[in-house]
Amino acid sequence: MTEMKLSSAEAIELENKYGAHNYHPLPVVLNRGEGVYVWDVEGKRYFDFLSAYSAVNQGHCHPQIINALKKQAETLTLTSRAFYNDQLGVYEKFMSEFFGFDKVLPMNTGAEAVETALKICRKWGYEKKGIDENQVEIVVCENNFHGRTTTIISFSNDPVARKNFGPYTNGFVKIAYDDLTALEDHLKNNPNIAGFLVEPIQGEAGVYVPSEGYLSKAKALCEKYNVLFIADEVQTGIARTGKILAVDHENVKPDILILGKALSGGAYPVSAVLANDAIMEVIRPGNHGSTFGGNPIAAAVAVAALKVVKEENLAENAERLGRIFRAKLSAFAKENSLVELVRGKGLLNAIVINSDEESDTAWNICLKLRDNGLLAKPTHGNIIRFAPPLVMTESQLNECIEIIIDSISSF
Repeated sequence: MTEMKLSSAEAIELENKYGAHNYHPLPVVLNRGEGVYVWDVEGKRYFDFLSAYSAVNQGHCHPQIINALKKQAETLTLTSRAFYNDQLGVYEKFMSEFFGFDKVLPMNTGAEAVETALKICRKWGYEKKGIDENQVEIVVCENNFHGRTTTIISFSNDPVARKNFGPYTNGFVKIAYDDLTALEDHLKNNPNIAGFLVEPIQGEAGVYVPSEGYLSKAKALCEKYNVLFIADEVQTGIARTGKILAVDHENVKPDILILGKALSGGAYPVSAVLANDAIMEVIRPGNHGSTFGGNPIAAAVAVAALKVVKEENLAENAERLGRIFRAKLSAFAKENSLVELVRGKGLLNAIVINSDEESDTAWNICLKLRDNGLLAKPTHGNIIRFAPPLVMTESQLNECIEIIIDSISSF
């Protein structure tokens, strides 16, 4: 019996009928990917300029990563952590040496990794800093995006993510992003603060790049007041911004590092929290865990994915192509009143459309980009994020810049 091939309209209708409506996707139905390209069910090819929110930095279906996945899947998939497996220790050693930390706590998704980091920070606050029971607070930034679990939305100020999901979790202090004065005011006046959780670039908020020196000065303040600097590099990590980690631009070593997304090259859910022994040793058997966290497939896939990043110089490529992208689109912005500004680092960039957040202009531009063979998605109504796979070549990038300029010019 031959399998029926769905049309785009049929696939969309199935999702609308049988799936929860927790996403609002661009109307395109993909069924194949390779490198920087994806194809829809009708066979049309597109440049992928979202990379699954920076999970596919190594390009779609990278052969080295897929081979590691297949090889391990045919041997052993899951043991749980009730037993040892022969892949996890190898992966943890590789990760520790790759990122320069003593220990790794493996999880599956970015939000899980953030939750893990919050738990480690709180326990460290009680056991190492000596904060009274149930009094630990963690400083976070306004307009953050760290996931959508109950705890994380408790310190979000996105009304769509928060409304009608209370009661919320206490223990978080919100300050403005890129504001060192606000950070120091809280750190010096509140002895119950155990950590500062920050995105080196706020991705979901619209690719907000902080002032130069913000991260290094924030880290220095954390050291001064004995507070853990927690870097959420789920989206900005693994070469996306032109360095292996976005904090590397300012030579900052986080106390706790959170990774996910491209840690697996988009082939499998893999996330991790890294810290040195003095912090990680607060976690003991029974404190935290995950049936799938640290499974053999995840371990094999993540090692392969990180090797690709290093061997193919993806950070350097992101740095070089990002400069070209911002230079050409900034020049275009001077001539076109619809583009307010272009910002970003490496190949994590955004253009701000000269319209209010309620306008559908950015959405319509993304539909036009799709028609012209490039896939991107708006965030916050009037911002379009551009994050192609880091395996992109300069000639491919230039072709994409032309598509973007032509598409916007048609409005």
